[in-house]
Amino acid sequence: MTKQVQQDQVTRAARRAVLIDGIPVATLGVVALALGSDPDQSTAQKAWWIAVTTVFTLSVAWVLLRAFRRADEYLRRIQLESMAVAFAAVLVGLQVATLLDAAGVVRLQQLAQLILLGGVAIWLLLADLRTRLNR
Repeated sequence: MTKQVQQDQVTRAARRAVLIDGIPVATLGVVALALGSDPDQSTAQKAWWIAVTTVFTLSVAWVLLRAFRRADEYLRRIQLESMAVAFAAVLVGLQVATLLDAAGVVRLQQLAQLILLGGVAIWLLLADLRTRLNR
């Protein structure tokens, strides 16, 4: 029984660490989304958007690397499976957005970042639910 309690505490600590690492990254993603949402950008605005998006991408990779280093094999498996589902959702979302852009319904530029952020949200939600329900 004490081993189960200790494992639950380790899992909670790992989740808390990812949350602490992930909050600034999520905020940076919202800033990148806001900067990229203007269709008529000047050269300086485009440069800022590209810079913030690059920093956001590198930050996500850094948080992932730290999370994988902290996790045991079971949590790594959950993370990778959750990422696979989220990746598939992003691919389907981008394909639908491309078709809507080709049909002239909505611009792809407006949806691309939302789809990517939605994929991250799906990944985090699935990983959290599977961790909570399977232990």
